[in-house]
Amino acid sequence: MTGVLCWETKTILCMTMTLPAFIRVQGAEVLLAIKLQPRAASTEIGPVLGNELKIKVTAPPVDAAANEALVRLLADRLECPRGAVRLIRGQTSRHKTVAVTGMAPAVVAARLGPGVSI
Repeated sequence: MTGVLCWETKTILCMTMTLPAFIRVQGAEVLLAIKLQPRAASTEIGPVLGNELKIKVTAPPVDAAANEALVRLLADRLECPRGAVRLIRGQTSRHKTVAVTGMAPAVVAARLGPGVSI
């Protein structure tokens, strides 16, 4: 459940939406469950696999290069500041949780691509 501010009445209108399985809302953050594939042939956001969104990056998993490439890719795709995207779980794993602040879940889902819908 999420809310939308009505500018005329200054009230929050609640609405229900079904989010993709890899998106969760926790407080003011949108959490993304990611399966990262480092050292891929190309950098791309792939299909939804179960409860995770598959993302490929060309960077190797050395010195956090793949993690940094993931955060940069998401910030670019979501059209938000780099500081609004942060890795909160899975620094050394392929299975990661990324937090996005300052964006509605529906906007995040829409900007991640045509394969991701609400």
